[in-house]
Amino acid sequence: MDIRNLLRENIKNLAPYSTARDEYQGDLGIYLDANENPYNNGFNRYPDPRQKELKKVISSVKKMPVENIFIGNGSDEPIDLVFRVFCDPRIHNAVSIAPTYGMYKVAAAINDVEFREVPLGEDFSLDADKLLAAADENSRLMFICSPNNPSANSFPAESVEKVIRKFNGIVVLDEAYIDFAEKEGFLSRLGEFPNLIILQTLSKAWGMAGLRLGLAFADPFIVDIMSRVKYPYNINVVTQKIVMEQLAKPIDKQLQELKQQRDRVMEAMKKMPVIKKLFPSDANFVLVKVDEPRKIYNLLIEAGIIVRDRSRIKGCEGTLRITIGTPEENDRLLKILGELE
Repeated sequence: MDIRNLLRENIKNLAPYSTARDEYQGDLGIYLDANENPYNNGFNRYPDPRQKELKKVISSVKKMPVENIFIGNGSDEPIDLVFRVFCDPRIHNAVSIAPTYGMYKVAAAINDVEFREVPLGEDFSLDADKLLAAADENSRLMFICSPNNPSANSFPAESVEKVIRKFNGIVVLDEAYIDFAEKEGFLSRLGEFPNLIILQTLSKAWGMAGLRLGLAFADPFIVDIMSRVKYPYNINVVTQKIVMEQLAKPIDKQLQELKQQRDRVMEAMKKMPVIKKLFPSDANFVLVKVDEPRKIYNLLIEAGIIVRDRSRIKGCEGTLRITIGTPEENDRLLKILGELE
């Protein structure tokens, strides 16, 4: 597959916005190129538009070459960018599993791209053949979230691989919750698949949701094209600095506690009359089926506990999505749910 043939015509020869900082290779200099205030207060200079130092740190943490790394303003930016790079409005389409993360569909609508949804099985299983059958000659993107949101389950690697190998377009594999899964994701195998973009985030396991920094890993050609289209200077100085500091801190202990708490919460829920069905979880949340989701949602709100009512989503009727909190927060949640019939 020649990825270049999948690009929109206006993107193929796009001349990106360039800065003198892109051309200057030194670490220190007299910067008279960007009309900045010259007096140093820590924020007077524009951030590195290529995030060179941050990419080195991420490269070390993720064991991926720098040229395979794209940094976005949250994962929503690369989601939007793939539509802008690969899909002509009202001509091309994207295919996705359903139910899944809602921003794929929103980004498609914003970019005026047809969005085809292929329902998962009743147990939220993935049928690779059905997903592939929904595509046609105008299908440029295919979205798979694994572990999936809101169903919390991971899909078998062989099913995901079948989709990547047989789809004649770009497969976007969202691994936002991969740190909580028992099995490894596809990052170590990225080099096998030139048409694969893997999304990951620092918002979940790494605890940096407020910093809004998302990661995409892909073939260097795709990373270069996405970097040409993205807006310059959009990862600010403060975010880059704090992320590098946070990535130097180990998360193993906290991650292990979250997994233990997830197992504890699920074990307790199995014995509760109010929980009619508990779905398996490879994420930092659980999906549960109840008889009156809105009533229980409101009762939890009254108790100061906010969960997500997913019952209006097709395939998730009667369900609530509940994030795993601290041990104390989970105690409070379980106490309230345990008192309900």
